[in-house]
Amino acid sequence: MDSVFTKIIKGEIPSYKIAENENYFAFLDIQPNVKGHSLVIPKKQVDKLFDLDEESYQGLFSFAKKVATGIEKSIPCDRVGLSVIGLEVPHAHVHLIPLNHMEDANFSNSKIQMTSEAFTELAKTISKNIVL
Repeated sequence: MDSVFTKIIKGEIPSYKIAENENYFAFLDIQPNVKGHSLVIPKKQVDKLFDLDEESYQGLFSFAKKVATGIEKSIPCDRVGLSVIGLEVPHAHVHLIPLNHMEDANFSNSKIQMTSEAFTELAKTISKNIVL
């Protein structure tokens, strides 16, 4: 059964895509901790991050590094943090979160609210700053 992320990749569910290549996909989290919070996923659906084959695992982190660089160029932040939780969707993924405070990485805190227009503009801005 397809995960929600596989449905996003297939275009069955809309997303705010910021980067894509033949093997990986990055998009804005629609319940972000902070502005610019993004998800990076392999296109191949594998439940757990550490179940990815070595090539896919290394490729995911190489792609995530490029996305993180684009986020850092687009969002004022001290750094971009990476978090692997993986409980909410059975599809390997990493969270990239612009950080200015430790609380920015706290998934228990309230999420920020953004309009569809704000998401669209942010996705365009980050996309322009990603070099694949």
